[in-house]
Amino acid sequence: PTVACFVLVQLYPDLIHQLMDNRQIAEMERMYDPAAERLGRDSGTDWMMFGHYIMNNISIALRTFASGLLAGLGTLLVLLFNGVIFGSVAGHLQHIGHGDPFWRFVVGHAAFELTAIVIAGGAGLQLGMKLLAPGRRSRLDALVEGGRIGARLCLGVAFMLLVAAFIEAFWSSIAEVPAWGKFSVAGVLWAGVLLWLWRGGRGGGDAD
Repeated sequence: PTVACFVLVQLYPDLIHQLMDNRQIAEMERMYDPAAERLGRDSGTDWMMFGHYIMNNISIALRTFASGLLAGLGTLLVLLFNGVIFGSVAGHLQHIGHGDPFWRFVVGHAAFELTAIVIAGGAGLQLGMKLLAPGRRSRLDALVEGGRIGARLCLGVAFMLLVAAFIEAFWSSIAEVPAWGKFSVAGVLWAGVLLWLWRGGRGGGDAD
């Protein structure tokens, strides 16, 4: 839905007004104005925004995981909603010429934040599957097992979101860094995250 909404808003610019009100749109345009001194924010110190990003991101991850109790449908809806909003905002900002500062802001912390949300989504979906298909166990026992698995995954999610919030507050918002610098760092971060996940997956396989 993210890519689809990005393309649709490019083709039908007025579509953004069906998804967000004028105040929200104006705020987004102001936050990613090419002339802004800081990217992705109106005001606030780095440490203040660090705390804000932690609370915001972790709350999204927890909703994504916990809504798996609704047979997995809640998790899918949370992921769908966030994908639609992100794609629509990105498409609108790209359309009005604010794409460069927007991408320079989001690319830095995307590796940790997006991966964490995907993992939280996976944790929520497996929770839903335990409810729908408990196997030979009772649904309660299956849910308890799913909760334990999800809790372990969410510890990793919390760590990744903490790192993402730090990058978002202290690096992503720096407007002076050119696009090549932001994307180069993002490439290194993505490589690090993928290597970490790969090694973690291999470690789990060896243990079995």
